[in-house]
Amino acid sequence: MRKNITLALAMASALALAPFAIAAAAGQDGGPHGGGHGHSHGQFAGAYAKLNLSDTQKANIKQIMQNAFAQTKTQRQNLHQQREAFEQMAPNASGYQAAATSLAQAEGAAAQARVQQRAAIRAQVYAILTPAQQAQLATMKADREARHQQWEQFKAQHPTSGSSSAQ
Repeated sequence: MRKNITLALAMASALALAPFAIAAAAGQDGGPHGGGHGHSHGQFAGAYAKLNLSDTQKANIKQIMQNAFAQTKTQRQNLHQQREAFEQMAPNASGYQAAATSLAQAEGAAAQARVQQRAAIRAQVYAILTPAQQAQLATMKADREARHQQWEQFKAQHPTSGSSSAQ
């Protein structure tokens, strides 16, 4: 039972990371920063390079990512404009609180849409992988989680002076 739960957690985690890694492995251009937001794209790209994706798989994944990006372009642009307008307002301006509320609601809706879209992307990408690649991905995820746990234990055993442990 414990092995099944561990395997299920590893698979779920692997699915959560799949779109980013595969996009990087498929050569998805994430913009001026070479892959999008954060540093996670690069580390996952290495993992997907180890899956030996076929050219067809890479092309299919790239198409999934491009379609997803295109579907949310207008929403991202609108949200960006709303953020910019809010940032231009002075805190004592009439309508400032209403603008803050509106922006908060828009940000919440955008977060919800991102989560739903990522789930859809993960499902589509996972379906492209062979059973052997899916198993290999789960193994890599379990290994990564084990290394992370070792790091957390090391940090707990070797606290640094002057830093807070509640990070």
